[in-house]
Amino acid sequence: QVQLVESGGGLVQAGGSLRLSCAASGRTFSSYAMGWFRQAPGKEREFVAGINWGGGSTYYAASVKGRFTISRDNAKNTVYLQMNSLKPEDTAVYYCASQKTRYSISSTELGQYDYWGQGTQVTVSS
Repeated sequence: QVQLVESGGGLVQAGGSLRLSCAASGRTFSSYAMGWFRQAPGKEREFVAGINWGGGSTYYAASVKGRFTISRDNAKNTVYLQMNSLKPEDTAVYYCASQKTRYSISSTELGQYDYWGQGTQVTVSS
C-alpha cells in the first residue's frame, strides 16, 4: 500500500521560510514524478511544483516561481518543498502526490496523480 506522509507545516510570518517534507513508502519512489499542490479555504486544489522521477527537471506555478524549490532524495524516498519569502496568500493545506505513470515528466494536472498525502497546514501571517 502506497503511503505519503507530509510534515513541516506551521505558522510563519510573512517573509519567512518553511521546508515541507513528504516521505513515501509502498512503491518504487524513484520511478515516479512527484508534485506539491495546495488548497486554500473555499478554493480548488492547485498545482504548486513538480519534479520528474530522476530529479533533473522541475516545474513551478507562476505564483511561487523564484520563491519555492522542489527537490527529492530518492535514497530517502522523500520529496521536499523549500518555501522562502512566504506571503499571506500562500496560506493553505499543502499536499504531496505521486504520479500514476512511471518515468513520466512532471504534470500540473491533478488527474495524473493517483496517491496523495493527508496534507499539512501552512499559515502565513501578515
